[in-house]
Amino acid sequence: MSRFLALLFGRLPIGWLQLTHSRTRFAAALAGVAFANVLVFVQLGIMNSMATATVKPYLFFDADIMISAPDANSMTEGGNVARQWLLQALADPEVATGTGLFIANVTWQRPTKALALTTYGVDPVQPEFLTGEIKAKSGTLQLQNAGLLDRFSRGLPRDEAAAIRPQTPLSFEASGTTLTLYDTFAGGGGFGGDGYMVVSDQTFLNLFPARTSGAPDHILLKVVPGADPDAVALRLRDLISDKTLRIRSYAAAAQEDLTYQQTKRPTGIIFGFGVIIGVLVGIVIVYQVLSTDVADHLREYATFKAMGYGQWFFLGIVFEEALILGVLGFVPGFIVATGLLTLMAKATTLPLLMTGQMAMMVFFGTVAACALSGAIATRRLAAADPADLF
Repeated sequence: MSRFLALLFGRLPIGWLQLTHSRTRFAAALAGVAFANVLVFVQLGIMNSMATATVKPYLFFDADIMISAPDANSMTEGGNVARQWLLQALADPEVATGTGLFIANVTWQRPTKALALTTYGVDPVQPEFLTGEIKAKSGTLQLQNAGLLDRFSRGLPRDEAAAIRPQTPLSFEASGTTLTLYDTFAGGGGFGGDGYMVVSDQTFLNLFPARTSGAPDHILLKVVPGADPDAVALRLRDLISDKTLRIRSYAAAAQEDLTYQQTKRPTGIIFGFGVIIGVLVGIVIVYQVLSTDVADHLREYATFKAMGYGQWFFLGIVFEEALILGVLGFVPGFIVATGLLTLMAKATTLPLLMTGQMAMMVFFGTVAACALSGAIATRRLAAADPADLF
């Protein structure tokens, strides 16, 4: 390593030699940096999983415009909207068709654990508003009290989910109604429930008799080919009588939901502060290590200073140490964090993944934090007078 660093820096690797002079202190410093990396990685992983889980339900449906209640900050929050606004929206020549979307939570009481399923009620005769597996299997939703289940629901054994097929359906009781699951689709547990379920709008109203067909949670619209959803949404705000409705493109609705979850909901704010705390912990740890190292070798530095070496020389040594701590501390932190995220994903079914973007962000952030700590640690040396150190 010394030879490599000598070639890299073009001089004797003084920083490396000082760090490795006390192997115990060096190992403790690397462990501290690795711990800070693990903390940041886990918080970023949870934040990313929250973003993925927030946007995932929007991927179940194919729409261009969403009409929601004024207080609908997310897909699952807010009041209902009147179906009459769908009829008014259809008066726009560039609105091709529309449908109502019903949303509520259904509890599946199981012997070991009750599953909370975010349930969507859709019109099965309008499969153009559905995507992927849900669209391909939506024909079974025309059967009475039929449903499609998220096979990745948290707490649902994989072999039991795999056994759900049209030939071998599974029935259970919910809200006084016997639901029959004829097939599954790929969803995944989110922060608001254990999984998802899709039923027809009529089945949904059987499950929730207090709800009416004239008041869905959202209205989904498709525009004619070539039309701009944002432009159509802007016109609909003038066309529809209720000016308090949230009328925006489907993509904008998903982005607004994500922004709300990350900046307004307590969970998003807490995870964001967790990342900041992890960075601060790393800066403090590295600063303590470098500050102690500078103090221990202050006489040697003073000798260099008396010989005419400038502040940039000392900054180079400390930055060398910071770079070594940042790079070598990142590796074990990355390995441990990847293992933790994998275990957490398996236990929670949340989309907790180590991504290349996360790795690059944390790596460069670690190096920058170490460099900042090094710059702070050299302040004492910059003000020192060699004559006062002997």
